[in-house]
This record gives sequence, C-alpha cells and structure tokens, in this order.
Amino acid sequence: MSNLATVEKIFILDGGEANVDDGSIYSPGLNVGVPMTLSCNAYLVRHREGWFLWDTGTQDDLVSEPIGRIIAHGIRGTVRRTLGAQLAELGVTPDQIGTIAISHAHYDHVGNCRLFRKAKWIAQKAEYEAMFGPNPEEFGYSPELYETMRQNEVELVEGDHDVFGDGAVRLIFTPGHTLGHCSLLIRLPETGSVLLSGDVAHNRENFRLRRVPAFNADKSASVASMEKVDALLRAERATMWINHDTAESKLLPHAPAAIL
Repeated sequence: MSNLATVEKIFILDGGEANVDDGSIYSPGLNVGVPMTLSCNAYLVRHREGWFLWDTGTQDDLVSEPIGRIIAHGIRGTVRRTLGAQLAELGVTPDQIGTIAISHAHYDHVGNCRLFRKAKWIAQKAEYEAMFGPNPEEFGYSPELYETMRQNEVELVEGDHDVFGDGAVRLIFTPGHTLGHCSLLIRLPETGSVLLSGDVAHNRENFRLRRVPAFNADKSASVASMEKVDALLRAERATMWINHDTAESKLLPHAPAAIL
C-alpha cells in the first residue's frame, strides 16, 4: 500500500475564534488599532492505524460566554460550537483518539487537551519543557488547559518526526512563534500533500512578506521556519492551510464534510 493510502481523510473542526482590538500584534506597524477576527481550527485525521488529532481548539466551556474571554496577549477567545459536539456528530468519542499532537501550547491550540486522556501525545521536547517549566506564563501559556497531559502516554521528539512511520503524517519542526512550534505535513489520498502550518504565519500576506508578530518567541527562528516551510511546499508540491487566515479557512469544507 502506498503512503497516500495510509491516510483516509481529514476533518476540519471549528476551534473557535480569536478576536483582537489591535491587529498590529500580528504585523508590527500595520493594522494599528484595527480589530481582527482569526479563525481557529483543529484537525481530525483518519489514518489506517486509528484517529489522530492535531490541535484541540479553544476551550469548550467558553461556549457559555457569548462575548468570550480575554485569555492571553489581549486576545479574546470565543466558541460557537464545542469540539466535543463536533466529534459526536462524526460518531467519534474523545477516548477513540489514539494519537494527539499540538502545534504549540497557546490557548487556542490546547484548549481541550483534557478531553483526550487516553491518547498518546507526541510532543516536541522544546515545547514540552516550556509548557511544564518554571515560567509557562512567560510564553503566554495557560497551564490549567493542558495540565492533565502529564498523565498521558508521552513520546518526546526533537526536530522533524514521522508520526506513523510511513511518511503519511509528519511533524515539521518550525520554531519561532514558540520555542517548540511544529507544523504538520499530511499526504491525503486525493488532495495530495497538505501542510498545516500552525502559527508559522497568521495569514497569507504575513507569510509572503515574512512578517513576524511582536509576541513571537524568536524573530530570526520565525523567519527561518517560514523559509523552511516555503521550501517544503515546493518540494512536496503541497498546499498550505493557514490556521488563522479567516478568509482562507472559510473556503475549505469543515466537518462533518471530509477532505480526502
């Protein structure tokens, strides 16, 4: 069986929205004082070895707060549909998720980690150490959102990593936004290679112009990771899905529709 056949499909789940009053935090000097709304997604992958979840979205309990809540960096998180409800619509329970990985530990990517107590967590070592180190708040992290992950089976990796050993789902080490930030390359049976870029860039223009948000952990590493992603896209002839680019996200089919 080819690598393409080992991944059956992917579902894009609604992971809430991030709202800011000053869009210049993502592009210093531009969009000063301009409100922005960013899409937040989680991605459920069906591999022949089981269910794999990439990121967990904004915490489900915010669904009861219509105006959301400011959580970190002045960013207000809102939730319209819970991740739990979306999984249920697909007939998948949290306990059926066999493997989980996160691009990084900001609230809109780890908000529902506590749902997946039985999943094996493949964690980038640098991110893990920042999450559970002495000063996670320094990085804008909210440890209460992911504290339960200490009890999960954990596989620590450094650098790029082949999740299932068949080349079909690969963690791509792209530090800069955070110290252990990763992207994900998936080879789908019909769509071909797709790169889930996490927060390498928050929109297409920032990626093209190599703009770095003011709150990134390492500016030079951020630019280097964008260059790495650009080269990988060309080498793999891959499509990039930018998680927070609201206009682009709206063009993609979301769950319960599957992308093959």
